[in-house]
This record gives sequence, C-alpha cells and structure tokens, in this order.
Amino acid sequence: MPKEKFEDALNKLEKIVSKLEEGDIPLDESLKLFEEGIRLSRFCNQKLDEAEKKLEILLKDEDGVLKPRSFDPSTPSGQSIKMRSGRTDGEESIEEEEE
Repeated sequence: MPKEKFEDALNKLEKIVSKLEEGDIPLDESLKLFEEGIRLSRFCNQKLDEAEKKLEILLKDEDGVLKPRSFDPSTPSGQSIKMRSGRTDGEESIEEEEE
C-alpha cells in the first residue's frame, strides 16, 4: 500500500463517520467501518503528534532566528526541549535534552 497522506485518511474517516451516523447499514458492515475508522483515527493522531513535535523543535539561533531542527519519530525517546528561565534579558533559553 502506498504511503497514506493525512488529508486522505481524514477524508476517509469523515466519510466513515457519516455512513455510521446514517445508521442504515448492516451490523457487519458497521463493524468493519468502525474498525477502519479506528485505524484511520490512530493514523491521523500519529501524524498530528509528529507534526507537533516538529514544531516544538524549532529553535532560535544566536541571532534570535528560528531554525528548523530535524526530528526522528523512530527514535525511542525522540528529543525533548527544556525551557529554562534565568537569563537576565527576560527571555527563556531552550536546551535540548537527550532522554
């Protein structure tokens, strides 16, 4: 199966929800649609979590410019970002932590 896109999965999930809400399909088909809906929901949640982590990894460089940092969701703990205050300029500093 080719790599599924978030938008396609969400579209399929919305169609499944509509069919299930209509309530005029046999029980067996409803169960199959429900199972597929759960799979699609988990896929979409995973993609959203990955996107959120990518956004969290945007870090400021020395000049205050945001720079994207790569995130590997296949690593056991990924990377976490620790916010630390204590700077005299009122800004918070960001440190990468390897867990």
